[in-house]
Amino acid sequence: MAKKAKKTKPASTPKKKATFKLSQQNKILLGSIFILFSIALFFSFISFYFTWQDDQSMLSEFANRNEKASNLLNKFGANISHFFIYKGFGIASLIIPFLLSITGLYLFLGLEKKGILKKWIWGFIFIIWISIALGFFAIKQPLLGGLVGYEMNDFLQDYAGKIGVLLLLLFGLIFILVRLFKFSPENIASYIKHKKQSLESDFKTSTSKSSKEEVVVPLDKGEKNTVIPDAYTHKEEIPSIKKEIKLSDDFEVTVPEEEKEVIKPEVPEVAMEVEKVVEENEEPSSIAKKLVEDFGEFDPTLELGNYKFPILDLLDKHGTTGSITINQEELEENKNKIVETLKNYKIGIAQIKATIGPTVTLYEIVPEAGVRISKIKNLEDDIALSLAALGIRIIAPIPGKGTIGIEVPNKNSTIVSMRSVIASKKFQEAEMELPIAFGKTISNETFVVDLAKMPHLLMAGATGQGKSVGLNAVLTSLLYKKHPAEVKFVLVDPKKVELTLFNKIERHFLAKLPDSAEAILTDNAKVINTVNSLCIEMDDRYELLKKAMVRNLKEYNHKFKSRKLNPEDGHKFLPYIVLVIDEFADLIMTAGKEVETPIARLAQLARAIGIHLIIATQRPSVNVITGIIKANFPARIAFRVTSKIDSRTILDASGADQLIGRGDMLYTQGNDVTRIQCAFVDTPEVEKITEYIGSQRAYPEAHELPEYSGEESGTSLDNNISERDAMFRDAAEVIVIAQQGSASLIQRKLKLGYNRAGRIIDQLEAAGIVGPFEGSKARQVYVPDMIALEEIFNNEKK
Repeated sequence: MAKKAKKTKPASTPKKKATFKLSQQNKILLGSIFILFSIALFFSFISFYFTWQDDQSMLSEFANRNEKASNLLNKFGANISHFFIYKGFGIASLIIPFLLSITGLYLFLGLEKKGILKKWIWGFIFIIWISIALGFFAIKQPLLGGLVGYEMNDFLQDYAGKIGVLLLLLFGLIFILVRLFKFSPENIASYIKHKKQSLESDFKTSTSKSSKEEVVVPLDKGEKNTVIPDAYTHKEEIPSIKKEIKLSDDFEVTVPEEEKEVIKPEVPEVAMEVEKVVEENEEPSSIAKKLVEDFGEFDPTLELGNYKFPILDLLDKHGTTGSITINQEELEENKNKIVETLKNYKIGIAQIKATIGPTVTLYEIVPEAGVRISKIKNLEDDIALSLAALGIRIIAPIPGKGTIGIEVPNKNSTIVSMRSVIASKKFQEAEMELPIAFGKTISNETFVVDLAKMPHLLMAGATGQGKSVGLNAVLTSLLYKKHPAEVKFVLVDPKKVELTLFNKIERHFLAKLPDSAEAILTDNAKVINTVNSLCIEMDDRYELLKKAMVRNLKEYNHKFKSRKLNPEDGHKFLPYIVLVIDEFADLIMTAGKEVETPIARLAQLARAIGIHLIIATQRPSVNVITGIIKANFPARIAFRVTSKIDSRTILDASGADQLIGRGDMLYTQGNDVTRIQCAFVDTPEVEKITEYIGSQRAYPEAHELPEYSGEESGTSLDNNISERDAMFRDAAEVIVIAQQGSASLIQRKLKLGYNRAGRIIDQLEAAGIVGPFEGSKARQVYVPDMIALEEIFNNEKK
């Protein structure tokens, strides 16, 4: 028997190595992440070069959610840009987002990944070479080359010197050109040879064209035409020729193709008469233009045409000429103490500069490289202790400068007189709608702002720190610059003694309700009516702007002055109205929501129609300066306050607690904080100004505001069931359930307007459901429960 053949085992196939492959969906997701991350890096890197000084202090505050960086990508952008640009490769780091975006596109579009690694290798070669080159050539700009470029230059120069580093950079450039761009001397030689040949051929072509130009001149019959070179004839004397002209059966002249022209048949000259076009007459000018031509623009100041603005002699100089005395010993002493204090904490100073102001001196220091800004900021109390001075304030860094500021009060401060501020060229030549001169900055420059641009001003500070003087400075600025026809004041003075002097200019500059005996408001109930009256004035003005098809008061008045608006349609010249409240905290305590709501309406809407608010308070707490108030008052002034919390409430920043008082203040309009010494205007000066204006001819009455009937009008309505509001029953149920009678409650619960809620509360009083008006207290509810209310309604039906 034959042996059974042995079964051979099949050869074992080698196991394939496991390879990592991405699915199509994962490639798209990963590619989009790379692309978006590259965009984020690009914008954060670009923003870093504009905001790195402001964001230095943010680098250590990454976990603090209350701090914000100026970088476009906030603290993430500030930190990652600091790592790649400052600690890394400088401006060459911009290549990294470029490489990331290419990688992302390859993944997102599903392209072959061949060549990505090469791009990354050459990208990093470029990054390192550019960083070293910028660190070598731009050593004074460390942000261009980064810390890597600076350190590698420093390392290489220790061993090879500057010439050696320059030769290494040159070799690196040649390496990149040869290996990446295939550069060689033959390529340059062939390129130059090719250019030379093309230039020679162009030159020969142009000369051959000019030599070929020939002109055929036709002769009489029987004679042969003569061909004359163009060089011996004038082109304008030669007739045009065809491409092919036969002179006889056996002779013809062919004109070169590039010189062919079309022969135009001779046209006999015919005299042509040109008829003049009579231009159409323009339409007659509009009525407004005619009125302007006949009478000129409307002038609102004509009624008081002889009005004289206050003169400078009414203001005192306060014993100073406005110049600042420089105490060199004090400056040197303070400088030495600052340098010594920082040296004790191992902080070196590369440079220091002093700017002397009327009250404080600003010392600008440039710390040595590697010093953290937050470290200097934390030494505020130590520097104040060494200088033995009150009110040390550190600005780290100063916005727009690469320095750190230390503000130190002067031992002998200079009073900034209102006269010096008003007489300044900056104020006298200010082209503003409502210019206000607050005082002088640290650099001794007059600080002038436009109230119309603010558009509202919030002022706070502890008692006796200069708020009332600041308000007088604001009012004095406007009195010196504006005519009585252009601006009106609504003055609220709960303290009854601060603004009483302005009673003398009541018929010139003040505005009040029609039946009000005094123009300066001291009773909180009248304040509520006046503020609500301003809301009515605001709505009326917006209606006028709507009819005139303009967007703001300036455009409206310009249109009215140009006589484009008809007074018979209700149009009139509208003056600016400035509402000044001297003590807002007292008003909120007594009136509460009744006054806060209309003030919030005015703050939100009144800017376009020329109603501007100036609110001052000595208690900047959150229950007085609420979120709604703060949101609509971007311009804020802080005099000295007692705590950092108060400073943050008014300015959203610390610093007001470090002021030294007596008119020392901080001003912000939503961006930088400016330290100003408020101009001093004393009570006798205000009295002289108001007497000077009050002695002149005035308007018959103060400017009248729209009439407003508040809750105190009480039972002016009869208990007529047919005239009741449709929501009367619902409002009665709300009042009885809450056992609290007020118009604001009806507003909130039934979502009604203030005026309608006021009418309903009057009807409820007439029906005997609520009691009479009792000031800031809620009305008494006479109906105890819903059963009693239902009985009242049933009895009325009978």
